[in-house]
Amino acid sequence: MITKDMTIVNEIGLHARPAAVFCGAAKKFSCEVTIRRVDNGLEANAKEMTPLLKLDLFGGDKIQLITDGEDEAWASRSLSNLVAGGFGEPLNDWRGD
Repeated sequence: MITKDMTIVNEIGLHARPAAVFCGAAKKFSCEVTIRRVDNGLEANAKEMTPLLKLDLFGGDKIQLITDGEDEAWASRSLSNLVAGGFGEPLNDWRGD
């Protein structure tokens, strides 16, 4: 099992389009992929869009990306790059810098 602490970097967060992109990417891996909100501990199977959307994630929210299984290392690297890249969305500066 690999757990990576991350921050949602795009201001709008994980709405329908980026959730679909993320789910599609997660489904390519055989390992389990879970997203956990750090602030309240809620978790979702990242291969299912509706539970992922119910996490209600926005820019600045802290998450844990958890991969567990045969290709967990590759999944962790690939999916963490997707999160760090804002799911392909424009990166507005939610921090106010």
